[in-house]
Amino acid sequence: MKLLFKRGGAGIQLTCNNPKLSAGTDNLVWKAAEAFLKKLEVKGVKIQLKKNLPLSAGIGAGSSNAAYTLRGLNELYDFPFGENELKQMAIDLGCDVPFFLQDGPAVVLGRGEKVEIERPFEALQGRGVLLIHPGFGVSTPWAYRSLNMSNETSVEERQIEAALDSLRKGKFSCLFNSFEKPVFEKHLILSVLKEFLLRHGAIGALMSGSGSTTFAVTEDVLVAESLRSKFHQEFGQAWWSEAVSL
Repeated sequence: MKLLFKRGGAGIQLTCNNPKLSAGTDNLVWKAAEAFLKKLEVKGVKIQLKKNLPLSAGIGAGSSNAAYTLRGLNELYDFPFGENELKQMAIDLGCDVPFFLQDGPAVVLGRGEKVEIERPFEALQGRGVLLIHPGFGVSTPWAYRSLNMSNETSVEERQIEAALDSLRKGKFSCLFNSFEKPVFEKHLILSVLKEFLLRHGAIGALMSGSGSTTFAVTEDVLVAESLRSKFHQEFGQAWWSEAVSL
């Protein structure tokens, strides 16, 4: 994704390269810009959004766009707001937005307002990651309702600490996502995908957020590219995928 900002104009002028994504008042970039300009009391800004990630993917793309809009506008206008002011604007925009105000790993608690920054995990440096989106999204409100109806709603502090300790040691067995249970029951293909990734070279695999993207952690990006090729040979070319290096 790419965001470009320019001062001036009347109100918020947002353009986007993806016609499937609204560039109106329901776009989180627009909402973030509105909140920022209102607090700063300036009249207008021009924003270009280049989106190259799938919609409704569960990877925080919209939330990260909102956070980077706040960060980008703060830089554009010579940093009028401090960390706490940006954080409050981010909280008002959505639960996931405050996380993206910083660039490193973090533990997020509460409704997203408590962000505890973690040191980068050395065991992840140089690893590869394969992201796969099946071409359909999962409704976030539905996912939360289904989660609340299941027995997977309570995540204890010891589970979080176990997952963090696992990552620090380069082990991925403690990775978990409570959303997997209800989402996999509705979309069985996602559980099949996760099992495929683990059988063919992934050292860890997990559904991202409330779905529907699934990611695999591999030894390095070359293994991720190889796994990507195996995946498309098995599942066809219709699904979106991307291999990246950490």
